[in-house]
Amino acid sequence: MGSMTELGYGWLTPILSYLMAVLGSALGLRCTVRAVAATGRAKRNWLLTGASAIGSGIWTMHFVGMLGFTVTGTEIRYNVPLTILSLLGALVFVGIGVFAVGYGKHKFRSLLLGGTTTGFGVAAMHYLGMLALDLHGNVRYDPTTVALSVIIAVAAATAALWAGLNIAGPVAAAGAALVMGLAVSSMHYTGMYAVTVQVQPSVAPLQGATLMQFIFPLAVGLGSYLFLTSAFVALSPTAHERAENATAEGLRHLPAVQS
Repeated sequence: MGSMTELGYGWLTPILSYLMAVLGSALGLRCTVRAVAATGRAKRNWLLTGASAIGSGIWTMHFVGMLGFTVTGTEIRYNVPLTILSLLGALVFVGIGVFAVGYGKHKFRSLLLGGTTTGFGVAAMHYLGMLALDLHGNVRYDPTTVALSVIIAVAAATAALWAGLNIAGPVAAAGAALVMGLAVSSMHYTGMYAVTVQVQPSVAPLQGATLMQFIFPLAVGLGSYLFLTSAFVALSPTAHERAENATAEGLRHLPAVQS
């Protein structure tokens, strides 16, 4: 039985991975809130941006966290197509979730569907990413702990969407992002707790790429995308601010009342 660790770099990787999850969640929830108040192409574009932010954030969180994952007695490589599939799966599932919230007519059902789908997206990304592992041994999962990890993801994703959409103000938005980041992180580490690896020593070369060869550069790229998109969203006016500006502009052009 191989021994494992999720803290190969101490607390650095858990903290960095959590921050990436919070950043992606904050940006995605902010975009979703703006989408609800928008119409037409603007609504669609905000939802697409929100889905890509949350999906990229949770994927980056997972693989930053995996930097600290080692197994005594074997190297670890990652199957590149499956790794990319885990990213695409996260984007698709989260996209379905935020579009359900953005276009849903029945608020409660839309929130339930959006939270459930987003939670399953987090779980799908995690376990597809784990399926991409290539090592000298067999990876096994405890079914009860796996089920618990999925429940955590769904419950916390639903709570974060509810908070982001129903509680106004920057403090509420920050709180919702922290909850969503906690959902992703809790799901990740609960899922990793379900893992045991039975090492089978071998001299055969492993297939795939190391984290530093492929996944870490991609994670850095996605992280940069999140930071740049966050700046764009922070600087762009909301629908309410645009309406206020239009009203102020209209009042300024009214003819002065003659006494």
